[in-house]
Amino acid sequence: MGTHTLDVTTNTFDQEVIERSKQVPVLVDFWAPWCGPCKSLGPILEKLAEEYGGRFVLAKVNSDENQALAMDWGVRGIPSVKAFVNGEQVDEFSGALPEGLVRQFIDGIMPSPAEDLRVQAMETYRKGDGAAAMAMLVKARAMDPAHGGVVADMAEILLDQAEAEAAKKLLDSLPDAAREDQRVAALIARADIALKTAGLPDAATLEQAVAADADDLDARLKLANVRIAEQRLDQALEQLLEIVQRDRSFQDEAARKTMLTVFEMLGPESDLARDYRRRLAGALH
Repeated sequence: MGTHTLDVTTNTFDQEVIERSKQVPVLVDFWAPWCGPCKSLGPILEKLAEEYGGRFVLAKVNSDENQALAMDWGVRGIPSVKAFVNGEQVDEFSGALPEGLVRQFIDGIMPSPAEDLRVQAMETYRKGDGAAAMAMLVKARAMDPAHGGVVADMAEILLDQAEAEAAKKLLDSLPDAAREDQRVAALIARADIALKTAGLPDAATLEQAVAADADDLDARLKLANVRIAEQRLDQALEQLLEIVQRDRSFQDEAARKTMLTVFEMLGPESDLARDYRRRLAGALH
């Protein structure tokens, strides 16, 4: 057995496959000693694991000895090969494919050079070097113009730098399918809000206006939009909910609609979004 091939059992599957695949793609070969096609496919997989030099790991599971594991992963016939990336199964095939098709399958799950560079760029950005990160992302986009993640990262940096118009132009360049991605949709919403708040008074001025007149709903709405642009979404939602409670129909239900936009920005798993969805529902009924 080669350096990049290992035997995996029910007890080690989570660690050696699920967790390891968060660092490098893992191919799982479900096989059995009596299986003829397994004897032809196995050596091909092991050869390619060594040839790729650690760009993926081959995990071999004896399905006779680990029947519950094979059942859990829907193995109905062997050999069965399942590919895991970032902790999830992303592809599979059954049967003894020729080497060319196996190689093609493996190449299909390999991170692109653009993806590797994108990851490096965002690590650089988190360390505080936005200019270097953006230069790396520009290079990554040249490698793979259709990579939605690269465009999203570029847009996020531009938004952080108050370059909403440039960010919106980038996001608008994505195909419709990519724009439906939750993260991209959230960035589009953020860019739209940032463009809407251009030229508005600052938050302190708007807070003074609200303090002077609690029924100044126009000032509240502007303050909420400024807070969204600042990524202070909890404060924005509080102002928007107050508008709904005082006058739901104000500016064609702008507060309710803006709350829905913020929920989209936060994503479906957000506790803040869940809390304010409940409070909004209570205010509307």
